[in-house]
Amino acid sequence: MKLFVTGLPGVGKTTLVLKVAKEMQGLGLKIGGFTTQEVREKGKRVGFKIKAIDTEEEGILAWVGEGYPRVGKYVVNLEDLNRVGVSAIRRAISEADLIIIDEIGAMEYKSKDFAMIINEVLKKDKPLLATVHRRYTERFRGMGRLYVLTTENREKIKDEVVKELKTLFSFKD
Repeated sequence: MKLFVTGLPGVGKTTLVLKVAKEMQGLGLKIGGFTTQEVREKGKRVGFKIKAIDTEEEGILAWVGEGYPRVGKYVVNLEDLNRVGVSAIRRAISEADLIIIDEIGAMEYKSKDFAMIINEVLKKDKPLLATVHRRYTERFRGMGRLYVLTTENREKIKDEVVKELKTLFSFKD
C-alpha cells in the first residue's frame, strides 16, 4: 500500500505524518524514514531540518543563502539529505513495518541517491506514507492513493490514513 499526501505549504502534511507515525508506533509497529520541518527565525522561514524517525539523527536539508544546488531561494544540503534522509529510507526498507517519507519534491530530487532510493521504495511491497510537493504528484499517479490535504479536511484525512493502515496491519478499531 502506497499512500501519498499533498497540499499547500503549511496545511499540515508533516503534522499528519507525525501523528500517524505516533499512532502506529503505539500499536507496536516499527516506523522508519524521515520528516522535514521548517526552521524559522523572527517569524520567517529560513530553511528546513531533516530528521530520521528511527534515530536521533538530524541535519539541515536546506537554508536561505548562496550556494548550489538550489531550489528558489534555498540551498539544498545534499550531504545531510543523503546522510540522514537516504540512510533512514534505506534502513526502513530492511527494518521497518511502515516507511514514512516527508517530503518528496524538488529539493530532495537534487540528490541522485534520493531519486534512486525512491524508485527502490516504490518497487517494494512495503507500506509507504509519503508527503509529496504538489508539483510532483503526477509522478505517482496510479502508484497508490493520493490525498489532497486542506485545513478543513486534515483531521478526517489523518483518520482515514490511520484506518487504512490499521486495516492493512490487521488491527481492529
